[in-house]
Amino acid sequence: MLPSVNRWRRLPRWYVALLGLEGAQRLREMAVSIRHERELAGPAAASGRYPLMVGLHIALFCLPPVEVIALRRRPRLPLLWGAGVGGAAALRWWCIRSLGQAWNARAVVPSDLRPVTAGPYRWIRHPNYVAVALEFLCLPLAAGAWLSAVGLSVLNGALLADRIRAEERLLRRIPGYEEAFAGRARFLPGLF
Repeated sequence: MLPSVNRWRRLPRWYVALLGLEGAQRLREMAVSIRHERELAGPAAASGRYPLMVGLHIALFCLPPVEVIALRRRPRLPLLWGAGVGGAAALRWWCIRSLGQAWNARAVVPSDLRPVTAGPYRWIRHPNYVAVALEFLCLPLAAGAWLSAVGLSVLNGALLADRIRAEERLLRRIPGYEEAFAGRARFLPGLF
């Protein structure tokens, strides 16, 4: 059973605003993705698991508020975690701008794609997934929802591991991809 209306008032207003801003940003990203997908022709790395990813991203906006209210969580270092959310958003938009028309949420990889080594791709192969991982950690922690942060991050990591393997199989077919990203880390420069 959901908490009563009075308990919902315990959710900090700044956190509701943060969720609203993040939600608006996600809707804008989806509009960009849909526009790009219409123009791209090729296989998608996220075909089968995409509904699970969508559900997990919806849970990112629903579970933390329920945890905060039901378990009476209090924010710890909200400015730090809020800055992490902002940094993740900035990194994702940098990725979107760097990839241009090739960026999309389903990881459609057209056969005529050219490797992009500008922007954050200069240092790592998957900066967009770094941004997503940061959001899954920081957005719940901003309100003190540490169970949501841990649980959702683990689930996100499992889905991303599968998606990255599928995406890299498609990217390796692109002429010049392996040469452009040889020796480049997937997530953190100099690691993995």
